[in-house]
Amino acid sequence: MKNDLKKAYIALALVSFFWGTTYVAARVGAQQMPGLFVAGVRQFLSGLILVIFFLARGSKLPGWQEIKRISVQGIFLLCIANGLLTWAMEYISGGLAAIIVALVPMFIALFTVLLSKCGRITRWMMLGLVIGFAGVMTIFSDYFGELNNKTFVIGVALALVSVLSWSFGTVYTSRQKSSVQILFNVGLQMLIAGVIMLLVCGITGKYVNLAEAGQSSWLSLIYLIVFGSLVAYSAYVFAISKLPPTLVSVYAYINPVVAVVFGWLLLSEKMNMIMLLGMGITLAGVYLVNREFKRIRA
Repeated sequence: MKNDLKKAYIALALVSFFWGTTYVAARVGAQQMPGLFVAGVRQFLSGLILVIFFLARGSKLPGWQEIKRISVQGIFLLCIANGLLTWAMEYISGGLAAIIVALVPMFIALFTVLLSKCGRITRWMMLGLVIGFAGVMTIFSDYFGELNNKTFVIGVALALVSVLSWSFGTVYTSRQKSSVQILFNVGLQMLIAGVIMLLVCGITGKYVNLAEAGQSSWLSLIYLIVFGSLVAYSAYVFAISKLPPTLVSVYAYINPVVAVVFGWLLLSEKMNMIMLLGMGITLAGVYLVNREFKRIRA
């Protein structure tokens, strides 16, 4: 038991670190290739690896009804959420994208309350929402000069839609019972989402010939597939099976810090006191909403 607990903490550390660094890798990829194409290739190849692995071990493909449920989950969590977020990083920094994504736990709590028959929004939740919004506004006060830049506004809008889709998709997925082994389910989600995104890229012409892609493009894709999807997601599934969800959710507070620091170190992205202050205020608001949500559910 102690050994499993130790492994779970190591898994949580891997998630907190690697998911934070994927913002840097996604930003590099999205500067060389269309962001949606990067997400499509990442999810398709990651899903293909997982599905082949489970089929080789004797797992059977689920029935049509199960495939439909898995597809809906993949569309919300990967096509819209991950696809739009990676697309957003054509226009905004990975650090800024990560700070916007830090709002996810807050919106998950809100969607859970709103979709629950007996759900309610308390005063502490409202205070947390106001604080979180104030944090985001503090960050954007440093970007007011870029609000005239159409592409910057598009990037922020894509990231916000991504946050809403991931939050709603998480709540929707938590309410769906599946007989499929969880990592096999994830692999199918990735594969289906990857196919959909690549089809969209093919129709719209937003793709590149990977045979002609540069070294940095390939390195970013390999990093996203291996460390972002296969290693980090497997570690997340293991951690959530061994540790309380409230403890595992700490990754959402560490990811943006890792993303901002590594974006600054490796890509010379913006990092100053206003941004750090805004990030701290935002995370405080998210924490307050999350804590109150867990209290009323207890």
